[in-house]
Amino acid sequence: MNRTRRADGGSGRSRADRNSTRSAGGSRGSRFRAQETGRQNPRQAPGRRNGSGARSTTRPQEFALPVTLTEPLPPVATFAELDLPARLLATLDAEGVTVPFPIQAATLPNVLAGRDVLGRARTGSGKTLAFGLPLLARLNGQRAQPRQPLALVLVPTRELAQQVTDALTPYARALRLRIATVVGGMSIGRQASALRDGAEVVVATPGRLKDLIERGDCRLDQVAVSVLDEADQMADMGFMPQVTRLLDQVDADGQRLLFSATLDRNIDLLIRRYLHDPVVHSVDPSAGAVNTMEHHLLHVRDTDKHSTATEIAARDGRVIMFLDTKHAADKLAKHLLSVGVRAAALHGGKSQPQRNRTLAWFKDGEVTVLVATNVAARGIHVEGLDLVVNFDPPADHKDYLHRGGRTARAGESGTVVTLVLPHQRHAMDRLMADAGITPRTARVAPGEAELHRITGARTPSGVPVTLTVPVPAQSERKGSASRGRKAPGSRGRSRRASGAGNGTGSGAGSRTASGTGSRTASSAGGRTGSGSGSRTASGSGSRTASGSGSRTGRSGERGGSGRGAERAPRSGPRNTP
Repeated sequence: MNRTRRADGGSGRSRADRNSTRSAGGSRGSRFRAQETGRQNPRQAPGRRNGSGARSTTRPQEFALPVTLTEPLPPVATFAELDLPARLLATLDAEGVTVPFPIQAATLPNVLAGRDVLGRARTGSGKTLAFGLPLLARLNGQRAQPRQPLALVLVPTRELAQQVTDALTPYARALRLRIATVVGGMSIGRQASALRDGAEVVVATPGRLKDLIERGDCRLDQVAVSVLDEADQMADMGFMPQVTRLLDQVDADGQRLLFSATLDRNIDLLIRRYLHDPVVHSVDPSAGAVNTMEHHLLHVRDTDKHSTATEIAARDGRVIMFLDTKHAADKLAKHLLSVGVRAAALHGGKSQPQRNRTLAWFKDGEVTVLVATNVAARGIHVEGLDLVVNFDPPADHKDYLHRGGRTARAGESGTVVTLVLPHQRHAMDRLMADAGITPRTARVAPGEAELHRITGARTPSGVPVTLTVPVPAQSERKGSASRGRKAPGSRGRSRRASGAGNGTGSGAGSRTASGTGSRTASSAGGRTGSGSGSRTASGSGSRTASGSGSRTGRSGERGGSGRGAERAPRSGPRNTP
């Protein structure tokens, strides 16, 4: 079945047509409702509250959603109603996904029909499968050529890219489709190799994908489906120019899907420029309010803040604590370890392997406290996480919603706690008003019953703990070199290994090798030669130097005399200095 044709017959619309419409101004703009201007002051225009405490007025900076010209398809009640491949339906059942979430029920029929879709739903509401299932269904039976993916998913962070990949992998495997994850902080060579081998779907952060395109390792002209996940954060992080350049390279007649938990005017350009007559679905309130999530502002004194956070961290259960800076996150994690709390820091200053290891520890329960900056605010899904703590209040309501979205996911319950110092109270009141949330407020101090009731806080054990980083297995080291010490004054670094052609040491601290064409040496700590201060080699094509001017030295230097000369067997290649 051909799912690529748009329901309104507009699939033949070219990029030039879109650009001319955009430059004309009014014709495209007529599809949008009148937009609010300026930022409302919640103190001056408090608005009317509903029963849940959320404001009924439009949140500041929120743009009016576009009006759909073509009537959307109705939502579905079950996955069986959708035109999905049987293997996808079987995998859904095997994964325990039996009933679609609201955002999935609303968007899946329209995405399968080839419509552009603009979807807003809170974090943890199933947005990944809302775009992932129809994307994979559309690619069923297709095979990508080397360096030419057929679908593109752009995300703002490495963690979100990995989460999207993990969520889609079982379904892609069922259809024999290949997914390549393209993010910074990992080997670009391996990512280029994956693209050369062919990948139907690429999940990428904008910067790394741009680098691979410039290297000639990827082309986007065959991309038929483009997805922007958390587009507002990409705009906030300054990725908008890169995103637009990437979208300009994909098929002009392709399908575009934009999903996010928050939609503001930063992404208005993307919607106007790239989405044609989009189906708009906003299944949750704009504030992202969740009935199963509690919000608490805990007023603490400056001198009590760290002690309060320490007791919360020592609770029975996992918790994410958000801080403003990398240094502060490292410092708090180190402090928690010193008092007996298994904590680890996660931020942009860590390498990707370190970040992956930390997340694995947290998900497996090896670490109970994840001390993080906003790098973890999107793209981290941990089953059963019921508490998020803003050690430092977030900068704005969007950051608050995305931090809090790490808990109360997929219908579960959770609590979001913010530690508020006296000078931060007014700013937090304004932020909560912008978010459309009326929190519960309490004044707490370490050791108080109210702090325990809200967070499960308790006194830590005080016994320091150490996290053991696994060490990769190494080849067994042979000979006395593995136990020896370098001679005084030795400046050379020892290399030891075993096997043909590898460095196999003998002698204290020596750099040695055995096998075809390899270097063989022994002596305390250095490269040594045979003869009077000479550096010698024998065999076809080898270099031989001796006499005046050769490299000489005592123990630990290049050169020397006696056994252990640097030499190559007759069958070996030419050795160079």
